[in-house]
Amino acid sequence: MDKEKRIQQIEQKVVRIKEELGKIGPMRPGSLTRQHRDPENGTGAYWQISYTRDMKGRSEYIRREWVTEIRKQIATHKRFKHLIDQWVDLSIEHSKLTMQIAKTKGGK
Repeated sequence: MDKEKRIQQIEQKVVRIKEELGKIGPMRPGSLTRQHRDPENGTGAYWQISYTRDMKGRSEYIRREWVTEIRKQIATHKRFKHLIDQWVDLSIEHSKLTMQIAKTKGGK
């Protein structure tokens, strides 16, 4: 594939990623698990979210009525991270191709 054509494709994909990022709503990192105060007997169930932020691990209790919403927020955060990773990968490829084109055209 032609390098300049690939650069155009990358730029179009980045535009779509930016549009998707603009639609993202509330989000939280982490994982939601059901715990038990007495795991051997399976009693005393409660929900807990665990995550790392600013290099510190954190855990919080989550009320049962918030479990569905927190799951959505965690899924949104995963989608956000996936889009950002795609954008970074495309940007790296874009940079490399731009440098290759400049080199073949006698640039710096």
